Amino acid sequence: MPDFELEKQALAKGYKFICGVDEAGRGPLAGPVCAAAVILNSDVELPGVNDSKKLSEKKREALFDVICQKAVAYSIAFASVEEIEEHNILNATYLAMNRAIEGLETKADFALIDGNRVPIDIKVDCETVVKGDAKSLSIAAASILAKVTRDRLLLEYHKQYPQYNFAKHKGYGTAEHMDAIRKYGISEVHRPSFLKKL
Repeated sequence: MPDFELEKQALAKGYKFICGVDEAGRGPLAGPVCAAAVILNSDVELPGVNDSKKLSEKKREALFDVICQKAVAYSIAFASVEEIEEHNILNATYLAMNRAIEGLETKADFALIDGNRVPIDIKVDCETVVKGDAKSLSIAAASILAKVTRDRLLLEYHKQYPQYNFAKHKGYGTAEHMDAIRKYGISEVHRPSFLKKL
C-alpha cells in the first residue's frame, strides 16, 4: 500500500509542499489524457487509497470526494485529442502534468511524478517514481483524481456518441470498441494517430 515515506524524504530536504502527479488515459483510442496533482499534509489519513487501477469504479468514486476534501490542494488538467495528435501522447501527457502542477492553488515546490520520465518544461524540482501510485500516497491520490475525472468525461461522450459505448470501455481498444469504429467510422473524440492500423 502507498505511504508517505517519499514525501517525508522530500520534507526532510527542506521542501514544504510536495505534490504527487499521475495521469490517466495514455492508452485509449479516444478522449484526452488527464493528469492530476495532489498535495497532502503529512498527518492525513486516507484509508483505502491505492493505485487507481487496483480499485473498483465505485471505490474510486467514493475516494475522489474524500481526497478533494482532505488535500491541501489539488488540480486536474487535460491535454486534448488535438494536442495528442500534434505533439504525440508522451508530450501531451507532459503538457497535462505541467498544467496540473501549475494549477495548484498552493504552489508545490517539489513533485513526485509517477513513471520514469521527467516531464519536459516542468517548473519545480521533481523525482520520478516507477510504480509510484503503489508507493506514494500523494501519487496514488492523484491517480484516483485523474482516472475518475477522465472516466466521467467518457460517460459524457457516451451520451453524445452512444454507438461506441464509451460508458463501458472508456475509450480503450476493446473488441467491442474496434467493431464499432469499423462500423461507424471515427468520431471527433477519437485519436486518428492511434487508429492507423485499423
